Amino acid sequence: MKSIRIGTRNSALALWQAREVARHLQNLNYLTEIVPIVSSGDKNLNQPLYSLGITGVFTRDLDTALLNDEIDIAVHSLKDVPTKLPENIEIVAYLERDHPQDVLIKRKSAMNKEFHELKLATSSLRRRAFWSKNYPDTEFFDIRGNIQTRLQKLEEQDFDATILSLAGIKRMKMDIDYEFLPFMIPAPSQGVVAVAGHSDKKEINNILKHISHKQTQICVEIERNFLSTLEGGCTAPIGAFAEKIENQIRFKAALCSLDGKNYIATDESFEYNEEENFGEKFANIVLENGGKELMTEIKSQL
Repeated sequence: MKSIRIGTRNSALALWQAREVARHLQNLNYLTEIVPIVSSGDKNLNQPLYSLGITGVFTRDLDTALLNDEIDIAVHSLKDVPTKLPENIEIVAYLERDHPQDVLIKRKSAMNKEFHELKLATSSLRRRAFWSKNYPDTEFFDIRGNIQTRLQKLEEQDFDATILSLAGIKRMKMDIDYEFLPFMIPAPSQGVVAVAGHSDKKEINNILKHISHKQTQICVEIERNFLSTLEGGCTAPIGAFAEKIENQIRFKAALCSLDGKNYIATDESFEYNEEENFGEKFANIVLENGGKELMTEIKSQL
């Protein structure tokens, strides 16, 4: 086999993720080649994601490259990957999850401010809504770009703090102060690097299965099934996190109104079996307990 062409966005974090997949494949004695591709989401840093028609904004260019046989596989942050994939594209591997949490980064001049005093920069509807539930009078600002760009904007512009994924900070080995946010349920599949492949490339897809982490796959599939059952193609403030604790899986999730005032949560522990779609099951419980009306309200506001 010739070298496996690994498609990736060209940000520092995305390239780190692609190199991590390459490292796993090289450990199995396969040759690899990294092919950076500029994504639509990286080209437009002025609009918040929810106004761009978010579905696949960071993945569609890599999808196109896969379908056009310009690359053999595409590496993504799984939280950026829509739950409904284009025809002939499938997720073929999941690297072991690391650091799923969201963390708060304050600018130096705001280090002594309390959470309720902060002017907060985040374009994520989920982060805004979950924050507003706890601190309803917060003033928000839009912020886009990679981690380095956001941190630069934090020091230069008129806000006090931003929220980032801890995984990105750790992967970039950044030496910055941060605070954990226990009330902030992560985005479904946050902290997971996933590999997408073309359905016709059976040989390469079978190779990728050897680097996939089964326990991570089980947990993120629950989270993504929860998301897809709830959202129906709509971007909404939804958090979901499944983790294995001894012989059980604990699943915490919530749907929140945009202003944070209406919050429907679930927290379940259960023994896993492959036959049952737990994500769909818990999403339907949320929908039956007011979630359906809340999703309708959210869709009308976007």
